[in-house]
Amino acid sequence: MSLVTQFENFVKQNHLFQKNDLLLLTVSGGRDSVSLCELCHRCGFNFEIAHCNFQLRGEESMRDEAFVKNLAAQYGAPVHVVRFDTKKYSERNKISIQVAARELRYKWFDELSNELKKKNSRVFIVTAHHANDNIETLLMNFLKGTGIDGLQGIPVKNKNIVRPLLFAKREEINEFVNENNLQFVEDSSNLLDKYTRNYIRLQLIPSIKKIIPAVEDNLIGNINRFHDIKNIYEESIEEICNKIVEKKGNEYHIPVLKLLKRNGFRAILFEIIKRFNFSSRQLEEVVKLLYADSGKFVLSETHRIIRDRKWLIIVPVKSEEANHILIGKNDNRIVFRQGEILLKEYQWTKEKKISSESYIAMLDAKEIIFPLILRPWKKGDYFYPLGMAKKKKLSRFFVDQKLSIVDKEKVWVLESNKKILWVIGLRIDNRFKVTEKTKSVWRIAFNKSETTDPSSYSSPGK
Repeated sequence: MSLVTQFENFVKQNHLFQKNDLLLLTVSGGRDSVSLCELCHRCGFNFEIAHCNFQLRGEESMRDEAFVKNLAAQYGAPVHVVRFDTKKYSERNKISIQVAARELRYKWFDELSNELKKKNSRVFIVTAHHANDNIETLLMNFLKGTGIDGLQGIPVKNKNIVRPLLFAKREEINEFVNENNLQFVEDSSNLLDKYTRNYIRLQLIPSIKKIIPAVEDNLIGNINRFHDIKNIYEESIEEICNKIVEKKGNEYHIPVLKLLKRNGFRAILFEIIKRFNFSSRQLEEVVKLLYADSGKFVLSETHRIIRDRKWLIIVPVKSEEANHILIGKNDNRIVFRQGEILLKEYQWTKEKKISSESYIAMLDAKEIIFPLILRPWKKGDYFYPLGMAKKKKLSRFFVDQKLSIVDKEKVWVLESNKKILWVIGLRIDNRFKVTEKTKSVWRIAFNKSETTDPSSYSSPGK
């Protein structure tokens, strides 16, 4: 069966698009996208061409742009070209060149298709991804750590983005190019194995093929099976989640014992937490919470999972809470931005003396409720300075202490049940002081460190 016939069949079987739809073909000028143009032309589809010049390969990038413009002229198809300052975008957003290029092109494709929709009822963005691209994506996802979604590779259709060449292997496309004497340009960066995808294509797969010659066909078959497995898996996960996850306002409560009794509880837990931006690499940290004391937690960019007695509680965190650290009763050392906190509880007798050092707080244990919260001070904070019966705002207290702006930025507080018990290194709260009735004391010491690496900060639960 010819590649043209296979192409037509694949489009029909997957209901990708029809003859009266407008296709926006994303064309780089390489073998795959040139083949895509030829196949759409032979099948009589209406298309326009879009080309991104990322300006990363100097004259070669300009050569590709000129080639695509000429190709569009040969087909009599309108062509849209954009030039990106990809390197600048990458640096400004602190992302890799590959991620920058992806973000830029898909944003532009989306804008362009929306513009074309003003004159055409249905517009599809069509890419030239093929079966080998799918295999490489599967391996990348698997090696980096993924849920079942990543094992399906590249979707055939995602909203108005379609990939009608996913059925074809690279060898078949190359044969089509050679048989039809199609002209194309070669991207020299495709020959460099410093990129993960290129390394998998140029090094890993050829090495595996020496041992398992049918590896490509096997992986393509696996991808197809994973699609069916995913549907069954998702139905089962949804049913389980509905039974064990309790939603309370903007919080999600998971009963620990109930979860642990489930077969495959790790998979269930991952499918729950990934919805809250927790990565696969954080799964084992969250699993540890199932056996941890109250107060331990793990943090994602948007949420915190806290161990609270018999529950795991998932709560959203505000951006300013990203530096908040929960301290459980059994935590004895916490590293944070300004240094470290050391905690110890011991029995108190009248013969013992209260430390006068500003970096040591000695507090009445019966007044303290765990978990404690260690955080930077914020506007509006107040406490009752030791020896005072009236509350005072921290901002006013800092003025009295004659702290500079820089010094104020470094101040952190320790909080218990929404009460500040210690402005670290400066003053404890009068409500937590040691009295004649005190029987047990928490000694909390602050060791200031000017060399603490911010990248090493961790919560007690990590």
